[in-house]
Amino acid sequence: MAERIQIHPVTRVEGHAKISIYVDDAGEVTSAQFHVTEFRGFEKLCEGRPFHEMPGLMSRICGICPISHILASSKAGDMLLGVEIPRAAAKQRRLVNHAQILQSHALSFFHLSAPDLFLGMDAPPSKRNIFGMLEGDADFVRRGIRLRQFGQRIIELVGGKKIHPAWGAPGGVLQAIGAAERDEIRSSIPEAIESLHEALGRLKRVLDSFAVEIEHLGNFPTLFLGTVSPEGELEYYDGLIRIGDAEGNIVADGLDPLRYASYLGEASEEWSFMKLPHYKPLGYPGGLYRVGPLARLNIAKSAGTPLANREMTEFKQRGKGAVCQSFHYHLARLIEMLHAVESIEQLADDPDLMREHVRAQAGQNRHHGVGSCEAPRGTLFHDYEVDDHGLIRRANLLIATSQNNLAMNQTVEQAARYFVSSRAIQEGMLNRVEAGIRCFDPCLSCSTHAFGQASFIIEIRNAAGDLLQQITR
Repeated sequence: MAERIQIHPVTRVEGHAKISIYVDDAGEVTSAQFHVTEFRGFEKLCEGRPFHEMPGLMSRICGICPISHILASSKAGDMLLGVEIPRAAAKQRRLVNHAQILQSHALSFFHLSAPDLFLGMDAPPSKRNIFGMLEGDADFVRRGIRLRQFGQRIIELVGGKKIHPAWGAPGGVLQAIGAAERDEIRSSIPEAIESLHEALGRLKRVLDSFAVEIEHLGNFPTLFLGTVSPEGELEYYDGLIRIGDAEGNIVADGLDPLRYASYLGEASEEWSFMKLPHYKPLGYPGGLYRVGPLARLNIAKSAGTPLANREMTEFKQRGKGAVCQSFHYHLARLIEMLHAVESIEQLADDPDLMREHVRAQAGQNRHHGVGSCEAPRGTLFHDYEVDDHGLIRRANLLIATSQNNLAMNQTVEQAARYFVSSRAIQEGMLNRVEAGIRCFDPCLSCSTHAFGQASFIIEIRNAAGDLLQQITR
């Protein structure tokens, strides 16, 4: 008899979602879907607000990656003002963005994915968590906590507080930093590099034991999209968009992020509040692409820092052309963390970072502004249209997680077809399907910005749990 298997909720991800696995009369998996079930709608609630408020308001989208939204929003504001921001402000923004990458990736790897990687996909759920990790290797868990703490501390030192700092603004940033803050940042760098070498070594030692998962958790050809520097190196704050394919070829290069709407489209489906972006020349859903750590390492020719360069060269040898196995998001995440720490060290030694002039002053000079940067989960776009009074008339947020939506849906279907048997459902089978989603480290609160009317189902049950009435809209 045909049936539907539900994983509800999906665990160890940021936000709320469920997975539906559809099984035919013969008990075989026919398809699967990843449903994002929460709705927030920041695109609508910012309408009518002054664009100068946007960095502070947009940071509230997420407590894990507020810096990404502050930066993209501030850059859109820079464009509305028509200014070039001071060098010190640009260096501060870069520094804090690397700290954001570091702390967010540390949370994803050590807290959310490490239990699968080091305790095993089939370990009891009561043990397959950060507390189970603590019992086996408290020092390793502590290293992960310290790495996240380092990233958060940089954000606090520069921005004033760890979460939702009132720091970024159109035209630059609100305050300069001093020698004491710079010296504290420098003091933590050796420990961070040591911890990342330890984590990279440990992950590489266990990868061979996950050969089946590597093969069947999101292993398929797609496009890859991200930002690169003029030299083709990793770039997180300012650069041009590059799109590559599964064979390692460059499909499109030098794309202006301010013109993202000319080459990226956004579709919607009734089964999810999250949009489904795609590469326009290939249409929907054919224009499937991936963003984030895996994509960035695939499209960049090098990292631009010595330790990460060596790791990146080795990483690229794991694929024939591009590395298409989504399981290797975990390894890519660690390499990006290493690159972030090296970049933080370089910026801490840059004299421009300490300059006092941190904000350009100007009035509104444009009615349309777009800001883009690389968030931990991939390329982020903020797009604002304002009236003559600087009030937001329309906002579009193209979130990194939503750009992976098509790939995440294909991943859960591939994983379900291979691992799930309706004849004898085991917890480890379903955990592998969830683990396919965790490869992408989705931030679902960031990405739920639907258009049209939201649909709701209200169930009324009695004390015994019997369904009395169902209301749908």
